[in-house]
Amino acid sequence: MEIRAATVLPARREPIELQTADGLTLVGELAQPLDRPPVATLVTLHPLPTHGGFMDSHVYKKAANRLPALADLAVLRFNTRGTSSERGTSAGAFDGGEGERFDVAAALEYAEFNDLPRVWVVGWSFGTELTLKWAHDPLVEGAILLSPPLHRATDDDLDAWARFGRPLVAMVPEFDDYLRPEEARRRFARVPQAEVIGVDGAKHLWVGEPYVRIVLNEIVRRVNPEAYPLPTDI
Repeated sequence: MEIRAATVLPARREPIELQTADGLTLVGELAQPLDRPPVATLVTLHPLPTHGGFMDSHVYKKAANRLPALADLAVLRFNTRGTSSERGTSAGAFDGGEGERFDVAAALEYAEFNDLPRVWVVGWSFGTELTLKWAHDPLVEGAILLSPPLHRATDDDLDAWARFGRPLVAMVPEFDDYLRPEEARRRFARVPQAEVIGVDGAKHLWVGEPYVRIVLNEIVRRVNPEAYPLPTDI
């Protein structure tokens, strides 16, 4: 059977709640392999909620639908403060990336408390800003950025990640609305351990199954290379 956009593969999926240090309850979901422990964990940070981003943004939904079965990964998705999805609405209100520092910390604390292994943070658009600003945690093995605008995240944040020393992979669409590969390579040059991958033909939202497969394969290649490349049929 070919893996298609709507394919949902078997996994243990459970609703979760995250508690922030400033007293908010955030809603989310944890997907894990059905009959074995995960080998690594993706903590996902979604695009801008004021422009339609949420835990079900399609790349993350497809990651949760496929990667526990295909790559033995745990996928943690959640709505940042004030964000709604089918799972529910997280408490609080959008704070432009500042109060969201507590949301990032709560997700990482959940992963640590529940003994989820080898945590990688995956940020998309606004989520890349949260990653660069607030994911400097010893628990984090590395980060993967999808369509980083480098708008709220500044050169100071890039310098902080350089000092943090963990791997950083930026996947930049050829036709991105905010930051394209050539400029991205110039901006990320200040992070010695950063790798910028330009993706031909892609746009900011990674619409289309071919681009989703590129993203998921690059994630797996970094996080669990033994499962790379992902199959297209099951």
